[in-house]
Amino acid sequence: MTPQELDARIVRYGDLVPCKTAFIDAHTPGSDQKENFTIIGGGVSESPDQHVHIKDTPGFNIGAAGQPPKCRNSLHSHRTAEVFFVLKGRWRFFWGRWGTAGEVVLEEGDIFNIPTGIFRGFENIGTDYGMIMAILGGDDAGGGVIWAPQVIEDARDHGLVLAETGRLYDTKKGEALPDGVSPMPLLTDEELKTYPEPAAADVIPGFVARYWDLMALAAGEPARVIGPDAVLKDRPGFEVDFITRGSIPEDATTTDRHEVLMPVRGHWKLTVDGVATVLNPGDTCAVPPGSARSLAPAMTGEASLYRIRNTDDPAGATKAG
Repeated sequence: MTPQELDARIVRYGDLVPCKTAFIDAHTPGSDQKENFTIIGGGVSESPDQHVHIKDTPGFNIGAAGQPPKCRNSLHSHRTAEVFFVLKGRWRFFWGRWGTAGEVVLEEGDIFNIPTGIFRGFENIGTDYGMIMAILGGDDAGGGVIWAPQVIEDARDHGLVLAETGRLYDTKKGEALPDGVSPMPLLTDEELKTYPEPAAADVIPGFVARYWDLMALAAGEPARVIGPDAVLKDRPGFEVDFITRGSIPEDATTTDRHEVLMPVRGHWKLTVDGVATVLNPGDTCAVPPGSARSLAPAMTGEASLYRIRNTDDPAGATKAG
């Protein structure tokens, strides 16, 4: 691998290209300041304006959401896994048909494997611009977003119409649905009954892992975060490990699967096939199978990162309840 080839597999935090019109709530007050980022794979954006940094998918997608204080992402659901960890800020995640079934507050480094089949939303409750990083199951990220009916209705009142094809049309710009294309239908009352309303006590213990707990678990070896034998037991089509300076895998490990490295704290020296670089918090690096890879903290002090690897399990996630 040449230095140029390695650079092409790294998306730097400072190079992230935001999209402010990615989803149906882009004009809705309270959600109209959010920025969405598609880092690896096509993601679930509904806008042709969404920039994709690395198009090849390793069996899952990587994205991010950046939001100023008090900005929220509207209630939606996915057919496959949606996992978030907090890179910057303080975030409230809430769920249920109206967002009132339960909630949890996540701090920097915390991770949430949101159960499939429930409506979920999130908001930045910190005092500064915040960023959460996302892992979405499957190469096609589950075929898109399923919105709570009130989200579609609110969006229409503010000029955005979602077509049955999954593409957005902005009536404020004079756009209209093409001939023969209908608006996305609202979920019926019968369909809505199939979406669970789990309480926080049924979600938090099995779906949330705290940063400082993982720091303690990773004192001698990588902490298994998501997987059949992990803190959050699941088979969503990928597995997640948490690595600190005290649990670095042995040098020159040859990867047998796709591996994505996402630093949370500190600076990491990464060497792939003899080519060295430094990864910083917010960077995302996709290491291909068959590569000889080694990791080491580049500086003293706290250092941690999440490692995501594909598995042979079908894309999905555990349901709550």
